[in-house]
Amino acid sequence: MAIFKVLLDFVIFSVSDKLIFYRNVILKLTANPTYLTPDPTLIQLKAAVDSLEQAMLAAQDGGHTAVSAMHDHDKSTTLMFRNLAHYVDKLAIGDETKILTSGFHPSNQALAHEKVELTVNDGNNSGAVNLGGKAHPKGGAYIWQKSTKENPLLEADWATITMTTQAHCYVESLTPATYVYFRYCVVTPTGITDYCAPVRKLIV
Repeated sequence: MAIFKVLLDFVIFSVSDKLIFYRNVILKLTANPTYLTPDPTLIQLKAAVDSLEQAMLAAQDGGHTAVSAMHDHDKSTTLMFRNLAHYVDKLAIGDETKILTSGFHPSNQALAHEKVELTVNDGNNSGAVNLGGKAHPKGGAYIWQKSTKENPLLEADWATITMTTQAHCYVESLTPATYVYFRYCVVTPTGITDYCAPVRKLIV
């Protein structure tokens, strides 16, 4: 039997797309018999989403203070919905239908025997992370990149951190309390692979 997990794909959505996604989740969880005690509560989530929408509208003139405030609201609201996703994941117990009724997206494959392509864990010190990739049978080198952009879609949004001969990398000197995206590709005898799906991490 396939075991499904709640995807955290919404963390890389634009603010406007997040608002649509968040409001749909709130609607789906309202009076949902599977999720009777959402954590955070629906009242807290709605207040956060309303504040984020107001901050986004205020930032449309491009003012530095307003844009900064929008990013602050975005980070705090995203964290709330990440916590909510963990709550849904716990109660759904791997059931795809139950996840769908919450408004979140389920993984599209069983994860019990699958290795995540890229893991990002806290390092030993503040501002450091451990990156772990999936070893390639013909991998000669691994190129690691990072981005501090809100939604890095362009190649120019990415900066190369380093190149390693192993499928792991330790990164230091990152700014705490900021979000950073990470990805990697593999250099093989026949060329360079595509970059993996980016993973977003709050630096501590």
